[in-house]
Amino acid sequence: MNKRWKILQTDKQKTETLQQSLKINYALCSILVQRGFDNFDKAKLYFRPQLSSLHNPFLMKDMHKAVYRIINAFEKKEKILIFGDYDVDGTTAVACMYKFLCHIYEPALLDFYIPHRYKEGYGVSKIGIDFAKENKFSLIISLDCGIKSIDLVAYAKEIGIEFIICDHHLPDEQIPAAVAILNPKQKECQYPYKELCGCGVGFKLITALAQECNIDEAHYHCYLDLVAIAIAADIVPMTGENKILAYYGLEKINKFPNTGVKALIFLSSILKKLTITNVVFIIAPRVNAAGRMDDAKKAVQLFIEDDYTKALEFAEMLHTDNAERKVTDISITSEALEIINTDISLQNKKTTVLFREYWHKGVVGIVASRLIETYYRPTIILTQSGDIASGSARSVPGFNLHDAIDACKEYLLVYGGHFAAAGLSLLPENIEAFTNKFEEVVSKTIPEHLLIPEIIIDTEIYFSDLTKNFYQIIGQMEPFGPENMKPIFIAKNLRDNGKSKIVKEKHIRFVVKQNNLTFNGIGFNLAEKFSLLKKSFDLVFSLDENEYNGNVSLQLIVIDLRSSD
Repeated sequence: MNKRWKILQTDKQKTETLQQSLKINYALCSILVQRGFDNFDKAKLYFRPQLSSLHNPFLMKDMHKAVYRIINAFEKKEKILIFGDYDVDGTTAVACMYKFLCHIYEPALLDFYIPHRYKEGYGVSKIGIDFAKENKFSLIISLDCGIKSIDLVAYAKEIGIEFIICDHHLPDEQIPAAVAILNPKQKECQYPYKELCGCGVGFKLITALAQECNIDEAHYHCYLDLVAIAIAADIVPMTGENKILAYYGLEKINKFPNTGVKALIFLSSILKKLTITNVVFIIAPRVNAAGRMDDAKKAVQLFIEDDYTKALEFAEMLHTDNAERKVTDISITSEALEIINTDISLQNKKTTVLFREYWHKGVVGIVASRLIETYYRPTIILTQSGDIASGSARSVPGFNLHDAIDACKEYLLVYGGHFAAAGLSLLPENIEAFTNKFEEVVSKTIPEHLLIPEIIIDTEIYFSDLTKNFYQIIGQMEPFGPENMKPIFIAKNLRDNGKSKIVKEKHIRFVVKQNNLTFNGIGFNLAEKFSLLKKSFDLVFSLDENEYNGNVSLQLIVIDLRSSD
């Protein structure tokens, strides 16, 4: 698949000024300026985030209402139910809130509830509310869900149950009649940072409660590892408060993690220091697998368990779920690709919408993402539960998927999500009409260039710049994530030294030189471009370390290449 290359530009004067104060490589200063850290003080906070820089939680709309309602519940000995979504963000949020409230309130008056993906679906459920009624809960705190649950919150109110909603999804014009809604994206909310994940919003409520009750920071900073896992898994921007929380959360993961996290690390056989990449690709899938393949309640049980032996039992359940998830999503992805590959009409569209009633609901989002790797366009994968078809949607960068789905809402029962990802449900008889309307909307609104993958290149680099110190400074830019990605470089006019070769039929093992300096590298799935090595070429890559026989050296992780001509 051909890709667009976009080399970011920077302000040379600001870059030169920053280099004079920081005394580090010009290319790294260029990246800092691009990301808004264009003076010494900003750069210092970027490299050394401070928890003291976190915003006052009471700046968030309705925070006072939420805190006072919870304290009132304490005083009246009310039962409180912590309700959360079944993904990583929801389960970590529930675990944090439940453990914190158990610390300051009577555990016997607390419980948590995670809806079953297949029996109840996404978000607040009537079954969950009825559970609260049957068990005499009068207050529900919902985490990572609830902002669209207008009718269900109204139903709860009718039967004597009040809601505090902590959410980060985009609100509609009408919002639920809850006691308090904590969501930085809602209208009239003056909270300075808008990109918190659901667990992040819950953490701000915990912070506010702690401040109001004069509880020491240690009793809520202890949940930062779970907050970091949520930030990583939910792919929210790694900027502002998210970067601060993730920075200190990773520090806790690597020094004294939550017992459940420690068990997951053990089962994952991770021996080195964890990075956000480890969290995204190793920890998060195991937590998500609980809700995808079975009941996500055990993910919360894992995170609230203090006994390591018991935590290991829950971790093993998640490990097994994840193994089953891998087999399932590979099988469905293979079938979905076969459907497209054998139907020219599907290949020529600007969207992919596929439906099979027997596909596993827990992996349709993963399958949608995998299909985009081959057919780069907005993609929706649907399956059937009972009488309802439901599924997940994924977008290509730069295209507002939520708006496109909203334009087709006449065919939907429910939908919600983000700019880049969404969930939806509809009647099976409306799938064809929805598919046609979605194709029509996307075709009219998506710019052609967004249908070609784009590689964002931070800056040009020379092999002479690639030193151990250079790489160490890149390491200090972590944690990486959206809007603070690991730097991508371009090196121009390179030559193969004759030792590059194709490995395992589809990858390239590079041995390339620029002037008198030679570097090794690996380029995955680039074998079809091997012939370009016969002449001068440009290489796009990130940097990594390679350890072999006790020797550690820098290597290039090659993303793409093209002729220098």
